[in-house]
Amino acid sequence: MAIPPEKHPPLVQWAIVLFILPCLLFLSLTPATAQQPTHTPMLPQTYSDATEVSGWLMSEKLDGVRGYWDGHQLWSKNGHRFYPPAEFTRNLPPFAIEGELWGGRDQFEQTTSIVRRQQPHPGWLELKLAIFDVPQASGGFQLRIEQARQWFEHHPSRYAFVIEQIPVVDQHHLQQQLHHIEQLGGEGLIVRHPNAGYERGRSTTILKVKSYQDSEATVVAQLPGKGRNQGRLGALLVELKNGTRLKIGSGFSDAERESPPAIGSIITFKHYGFYASGLPKFPVYLRPRVDHGL
Repeated sequence: MAIPPEKHPPLVQWAIVLFILPCLLFLSLTPATAQQPTHTPMLPQTYSDATEVSGWLMSEKLDGVRGYWDGHQLWSKNGHRFYPPAEFTRNLPPFAIEGELWGGRDQFEQTTSIVRRQQPHPGWLELKLAIFDVPQASGGFQLRIEQARQWFEHHPSRYAFVIEQIPVVDQHHLQQQLHHIEQLGGEGLIVRHPNAGYERGRSTTILKVKSYQDSEATVVAQLPGKGRNQGRLGALLVELKNGTRLKIGSGFSDAERESPPAIGSIITFKHYGFYASGLPKFPVYLRPRVDHGL
């Protein structure tokens, strides 16, 4: 004999309805301020000596984590939400700005560790948002960045500043400034066409200038050392995105040789161009790519 399905008493049914309706109403009225932005950032190409950049604007290429402030919240380049405390964002503008979350030179790993945590914490107050563009403003770069300067002139922040832009006189001036920044421990320069509009993706109107190139690779194997490095890392066998494999044996500190990057992890290394075979020239280890995925 079939057993009829259990029925809730009328009072229980009404209680369920009265509980669910406010929940649905709350969800429908909650503002979508935490939604992932659809912003596609403007990215630099690599400078070559054949490019004429006299009259362009140059600034230090800060080695931090890119941040996008949408007027309400702070996001990573790839659309991951950051969780800075209210004090950090208090005087940021109601319009979109882009910059580098920066803790100073040679502080890249510390900066990445701070911004990865998914809750506000005091570590953010060791950082600054170094602003380099206003992506939704109209006009060329100079006009866009002036909007940010005007905002912070009237709303100063301890945790944000607009990066200084220096007009390039000629190639000699550019190389002088590059040498100066490298002597200070900086990574290099960024040069921008002053009248260029904001473009999505890689642009020829914004260029990175370095004495070397850098690339990323995946660690395939840890190769044992010899002599002075007996019993610890001698070199990493790594693989580029195109499948090319190479060994990197220099650039490691003693601590990194004792505890090298894990197999499967991403590293950044520097080199000086490529041979005709596709192998990088004179590869030197720089650091683990700890911001991978941000």
